[in-house]
Amino acid sequence: MKMHRILAEAASETIKLVFKEHRVLDHALAEAFENNPKWGKRDRGFIAETAFEVVRWRRALGFVADSEETDAMCAAQWRRMGYEIPEWWKFKGASPEEMALGETQLGDQPRAIRESIPDWLDALGAEELGDAWDQEIAALNQRAPVYLRVNTLKTTREEAIGWLASQGVEASAVEGLPDALVLARGKSLPKPLRLDGRVEIQDAGSQMIAPMLAAQAGERVIDACSGAGGKALHLAALMGNDGRVFGMDVDVKKLSELERRAKRAGASCVKGKEIIETTPVDFAEVADRLLIDAPCSGLGTLRRQPDLKWRLKPAQLERVRSIQKELLASYPAMLKPGGRLVYATCSILPSENRAAVDSILAGGGYELIEERIISPARDGFDGFYAAALTKR
Repeated sequence: MKMHRILAEAASETIKLVFKEHRVLDHALAEAFENNPKWGKRDRGFIAETAFEVVRWRRALGFVADSEETDAMCAAQWRRMGYEIPEWWKFKGASPEEMALGETQLGDQPRAIRESIPDWLDALGAEELGDAWDQEIAALNQRAPVYLRVNTLKTTREEAIGWLASQGVEASAVEGLPDALVLARGKSLPKPLRLDGRVEIQDAGSQMIAPMLAAQAGERVIDACSGAGGKALHLAALMGNDGRVFGMDVDVKKLSELERRAKRAGASCVKGKEIIETTPVDFAEVADRLLIDAPCSGLGTLRRQPDLKWRLKPAQLERVRSIQKELLASYPAMLKPGGRLVYATCSILPSENRAAVDSILAGGGYELIEERIISPARDGFDGFYAAALTKR
């Protein structure tokens, strides 16, 4: 297969932004595509696949290419994609023949190189998860399919499948999750369908969190770290749009996006609320149900954001662990006695999950009723943790 020089250079430049300037990969790609509207679907696909796979397999490709230079790692990745390396692509590293040898030797390398993760993260994963770390990190290095949540305020799952098919998008039901659909591998949802309101892009693992609140119609529910509101919208649908869902966040921009999405979804019961210092007091004992979808390392989402493993640092992880405990110390004041609290993260590390829950249980006043560990290796979804507790 032949490669186009301009696309090869665009892919390499995007990767350099991620590695050298610590840019978020999704954002860097979106910017490149916006600046080059003439690139077709296949062009964008080539650039995105190159960028995602080089970022995902940075250390493994570095070993194969015998170089940490981005252009050399791109060459090693293009070989894996079935391309011949053109003469105009200049890089310092192994020759194609040497790369072929490097690929055969990769399996004998330490796990941190084979699975392409920083040494500190490999050591931490092994320490916290033991033998399970091997399977989890291997699963987190697989490409994730696109999962959708059907917005039951507007349609049924069967109707959504038919509507998507009429738009040329094949989607199938996900067993065990009543509102979930999955697209065929490598397929995405076109923007006009994303903005329609009948379906939302939401990982299947994430769709398991909101139902744990067991929210009933007419209740007041607080999603205390709602971001752009995927779980708040899910709660509104589960409640039949009857009651009030407060989507709270410190980031006002995210709340604006939540309100746009809620309008699109027909979720009029959702209201955005900026978190300020007095919020836990202002909303004291208001909520029948409280979701604390806490800031976390995000390690459960590496399938979708492989760049995260290169941006994350041990000090940041220490900081989020302390934030998690702070939130569990202050936000539950917003929950009525007898109400249900769900603490959730998109991490697979016990130190961010059960350890945080133990901190609130140790204070008394709460009882653990359900705990759910969503494992990429076992379940095939992104990694999540959730614990449901009742306030005595």
